[in-house]
Amino acid sequence: MRASHHDRDAVVDLLRDAAAEGRIDHEELDERLERALTSRTRAELAALTVDLPAPPDSGPALPPLVLKGGLSGATRGPGQWETPAHVIARGGVGGVKIDFSRVRTRLPEVLVEAYGETSGVTVVIPDGWAADTAGMDPGTGGLRNGTTPDRLPGTPLIRLTGSGGLGGVEIRHPDRKERRRLDDNPA
Repeated sequence: MRASHHDRDAVVDLLRDAAAEGRIDHEELDERLERALTSRTRAELAALTVDLPAPPDSGPALPPLVLKGGLSGATRGPGQWETPAHVIARGGVGGVKIDFSRVRTRLPEVLVEAYGETSGVTVVIPDGWAADTAGMDPGTGGLRNGTTPDRLPGTPLIRLTGSGGLGGVEIRHPDRKERRRLDDNPA
């Protein structure tokens, strides 16, 4: 399987930690870093760390976040919050908005199950993040993807699945008003 930027970055971090702990010397670190940054497959990356201990577990996984629009709607964000690997959003009558603009995450991928139902679901992701909407059924309300395909290294991929229902599902980067609000209130 082909290696991603995130895969290479994770190996680079592990190699640097190993050098800091004295497990490999600086000459070997330079050699392995060069090979890591030019690796094309996960197998090539795995060969670079096979003799090193696995990174410590980052703790228990967060349970899925479930947002239900109900009659009055539901919102998560744009403040700082830690995202779980799985988010379920049901638009209901009031709609749901999920804003990832200021989340804290080291996850390579976040699965967002979105069901537009009557009023729809809006997902806002920061610039540099990318979305995969191949698993999404547009339904009657449709799917609007206003994201760019340019993904920065070390940022998560938002994998969008579910159904647009009547209200539809939209995934996009922050609009002008949201950008202004973020700029006025730096994290």
